[in-house]
Amino acid sequence: CYAQLKPEEIAALEGVYAVLGAKDKARTVAVAIDGPGGIYTTPRNDAKGFMGAYSSGERTRSFLKVQDGCDYFCTYCTVPLARGASRNISIAELTAQARDIAASGIKEVVLTGVNTGDFGRSTGESFLDLLKALDKVEGIERYRISSIEPNLLTGEIVDWIASGTKFLPHFHIPLQSGCDKTLAAMHRRYDTQFFADKIAYIRSRMDHVFFGIDVIVGFPGETEEDFLETYRFLERIAPAFIHIFPYSRRAGTVAAAMKPQVQECVKTKRVQMLEELCERLHADFCKANEGRTEQVLFESTDKGGKMFGYTRNYIKVERPYDSALIGQIVDVVLP
Repeated sequence: CYAQLKPEEIAALEGVYAVLGAKDKARTVAVAIDGPGGIYTTPRNDAKGFMGAYSSGERTRSFLKVQDGCDYFCTYCTVPLARGASRNISIAELTAQARDIAASGIKEVVLTGVNTGDFGRSTGESFLDLLKALDKVEGIERYRISSIEPNLLTGEIVDWIASGTKFLPHFHIPLQSGCDKTLAAMHRRYDTQFFADKIAYIRSRMDHVFFGIDVIVGFPGETEEDFLETYRFLERIAPAFIHIFPYSRRAGTVAAAMKPQVQECVKTKRVQMLEELCERLHADFCKANEGRTEQVLFESTDKGGKMFGYTRNYIKVERPYDSALIGQIVDVVLP
């Protein structure tokens, strides 16, 4: 995003040969080897192509890009300016990529995108149609959705996942604020009641669900009481993890001109308060899972004679390193 929005600023740095924006980044190697140096960027409206990608190699998990761009224009965010309109390739192309991933021996796939749940705008397909097609790919045993907007995580999707699929009880849902006034100023597409109802419905359909939630603190105009509303809301919905971001002023966004801007020292204090809350909520989630038998996919990393894996609901499990466990899904009683 930085290269797309401020290429001249980067090009002025000592040692920079070329700057490639969102549409042109696939040409990095060609430009480095044969192309002249300089700036390679295109306007947002010209960013219409889709560069498919998935991670591979000596891994147990692969990240499959299913969507790019965003049409939401939240007041704090430059991503729509940098990445262009929401777009995707077809379900047929993505299932072919998933089959390639399966052929490499990888058992878990994480679906990624800028606004992942908005999949289908380019092809007239739906996100649920994509999930159903991927669920049929042989060899892939587990899927996670990296992040999905609460208004796009429909009851139909939740019901289908809960019916017994390869998609796991692990959802990363951006909240951004637990204060309705702040949500409105951010131009988010829901209020706290909608969000709380969504969490409650998912919990009614699935047991021991892991919720990761994004929160921005120090948004322009956020008072101490506004922040405490967010704090109390998070206590009430009790996610397993909170990704906390201090608001960062971005040129070209509506929020950059909003007043008053919150002091950095205040943002720091609020981040610390939510970090302490997150630690407590995560401990509560792990404690609630103690004694349960869960399926764990172990990874290849050897860290001081230890290896790690994750349960279906994203609890990290440690074991003495054993190469025979790499890439294996085994039953573990959670301590």
